[in-house]
Formats: sequence, C-alpha cells, structure tokens
Amino acid sequence: MISKNKIKFITGLKQKKYREKHGLFVAEGPKIISELKEGGLQLHSFYTIDEKEVFDENHFYVTQAELQKISFLKTANMSLAVFKIPEIKQIESTGLTVVLDAVRDPGNLGTIIRLCDWFGVSQLVCSTDTTDCYSPKVVQATMGSMARVAVHYVDIENYLKTTSLPIYGAFMDGKSVYSKQLRQDALIVMGNEANGISKPIEELISEKITIPQFGHQTTESLNVATATAILLSEARRFTEM
Repeated sequence: MISKNKIKFITGLKQKKYREKHGLFVAEGPKIISELKEGGLQLHSFYTIDEKEVFDENHFYVTQAELQKISFLKTANMSLAVFKIPEIKQIESTGLTVVLDAVRDPGNLGTIIRLCDWFGVSQLVCSTDTTDCYSPKVVQATMGSMARVAVHYVDIENYLKTTSLPIYGAFMDGKSVYSKQLRQDALIVMGNEANGISKPIEELISEKITIPQFGHQTTESLNVATATAILLSEARRFTEM
C-alpha cells in the first residue's frame, strides 16, 4: 500500500519548484521508463501493477487505483517511475544544435526533443523562459528521447554572442531553406509559437531562413515543431548515414 505522504511527494513533482528542490521528475508507461533507464538515467523509485516487475527495494507493487492516484495521466499506464534529474553537462561547441527562444507549449518541446533524437542532434539549448523539459507533459511527449538529448537552459543572448558557429534563424521573410545547403556545424534558432524570434535574438542571427509557402496564402505560419522537423530534415539531407 502506498502511503499518503508518498502520494503527496510524487504528485508534488508536477510542479517545477518541487522538481528543482528534490532533483527528481516523473515518467510514465513501460516504454518511456525503459528508454530512460537504457539511456542511463538514474532511477529513484518505480511503481507498477505488475508484481513480476518488483525485484528491488526501490520497486513497489501498487494497485491500479493507487497507481491512478500518483499518475498525471487520465488513465494510468501500467507503471510510473521517479528519476533523478541528470547533472548539467557543458554545451558542445561543434555539431548541429537547435536553440529555442521562449517555446512555451510542452507538446512542442517534447516533439522537438524527439526530432533532435531522430536527426542525430545531441543537444538542445533553451532560453530560460522556455517550458521545463522535465514537466510531465514534456516527458511523455518525448517518448524517452530525452535520455539521448542534452537539454540546456541558458541566457541564449549571451550564448549566441559567444559562439563562432553560423546562426540560422527561422523567419517568415528569410531565404528559402531549399535554395542552400545548411552547415553541419551550426545553430538553428526557433522562436516562440506566437511571436517568433525576439528582437534581441534576431540581431544575432547570421542568416535568416524560411520554409517557403506553396499553399493557401491565408495560412499564417507553421507550428514550431513542424517547422523544426522540416529544417532538420533539410539540414541533414546531404549527411551520409
């Protein structure tokens, strides 16, 4: 039986201040939990309705009703795990890096982390006002890819000022991404869902790029995650497997 204090502790991790205080976050479902464990993230505690999965002192059997009490999903998915937030590594100065300027939607951030994983981008640099990658909605949206993508939160204005790499920025009025070959050692900056790239960051962009519109002209813009997918695909088009 899971105690009231344990339920309170786990459900408290939905809030960023408690995740930061304890250095822990929650993941749910066998696939995501397995991906995170295989990716080297350190398990704090594990709760499951499958008794065969309980083989260690930090593994606990719970009923479906108890699992639902600690779950952040509408319908709890077999198991829930609490992981330790990994230590922040140094930002790499080579390779392709995605930089996010105030991306607020958890689903977008989770999808972008998955895209980085798919396209072999090992790090993601986020402004401090980008949504927290360890929030339950983001973790679920990554489907475990966050184990393979390092996410950094920094003052991106200072970060961009110190880099020697070319900085591409996604804009509506940029040069068509299909008219050039993007560098493999570079930064790709993606902006806020509603306002795009902020003015201070725009001033630091080396080259504005855009995804040209072929359809109906009343469509205002692409979703930021969709745009990231297209730009990363184009960036990797000439990369050998």
